[in-house]
Amino acid sequence: MRTEQQNAPDSPDVPDPSGTAAEQRGARRAVTVFPVLVLLAGAVGLLAPGTFKGGGEAVPYLLGIVMFCMGVTMTPQDFKGVAKRPWAVGLGLVAHYVFMPGLGWLIAHALDLSPQLAAGVILVGCAPSGTASNVVTYLARGDVALSVSVATVSTVLAPLVTPPLTLLLAGEYLPVDAGSMVTDILKTVLLPVFAGLLVRLLAGRLVTRALPVLPWLSALTIAVIVAVVVAGSAEAIKSAAAMVMLAVVLHNGLGLALGYGAGRVARLGEPASRAMAFEVGMQNSGLAASLATAHFSPLAALPAAVFSVWHNVSGALAAAWLSRRNR
Repeated sequence: MRTEQQNAPDSPDVPDPSGTAAEQRGARRAVTVFPVLVLLAGAVGLLAPGTFKGGGEAVPYLLGIVMFCMGVTMTPQDFKGVAKRPWAVGLGLVAHYVFMPGLGWLIAHALDLSPQLAAGVILVGCAPSGTASNVVTYLARGDVALSVSVATVSTVLAPLVTPPLTLLLAGEYLPVDAGSMVTDILKTVLLPVFAGLLVRLLAGRLVTRALPVLPWLSALTIAVIVAVVVAGSAEAIKSAAAMVMLAVVLHNGLGLALGYGAGRVARLGEPASRAMAFEVGMQNSGLAASLATAHFSPLAALPAAVFSVWHNVSGALAAAWLSRRNR
């Protein structure tokens, strides 16, 4: 996982599609263990919410750790890939920031969600690409280079795109302070990412030794974020869990389908279409949870916590199916 982020908990060392059996086993282990870890964290938050009392204030700092890990795993090559394929990357960005926010708004209306949950679902849709998308693309035998490029640029653009989209679509449900949200994204996403990239450039050899540890550090951090978010709305989960799960499954599933369809309609080819599916359908739910907790409420962060688990499960299953189709 460039991790959630690569980017991860939501893959630092994404192997080349022609990688060794050991690399393939490592990637599969990452996308298998991560959802289980997050699910366990959610269970702990639900059963022992008092353990994480007051933990909401730490969520932005925890997300900063995850994004720093993402930055450390990035290289200048990730940015060069954008210049080589501007059309495909641009299409991925437009599809991501049009389909997922739009789907979030439509699903919130169709299911008649409460204002807090509706704002949370929409915020998930307005977040940048999520975190294990690159590894899942690799497992699906998709275009990993395109996946990395779209994920990187969508993250860099998040401060400019996520707040106004959230204001536009979620403003009818809850007050949205877009200016404050921009500041938060800069502090918890962009700054840590570029700090990590700088560390990679200045201490490359040291970072290379640490790369195997970074996905697990990110995964553990995301798990703590999920536990804190779930604990903050433990009482409301019992009555809202089924509706939130339905919203998340629809949001993620339709995003995967529309992303894949956009690639096919644009005639990008099968590998690139698979990359598009995961870059559109998988969100940086860690960021969405952090923003929801800071700007709305713990209940509004619940869709992001559930999405964090589900999109990794669905992504891994979809990747296994697509990979089998290749054979």
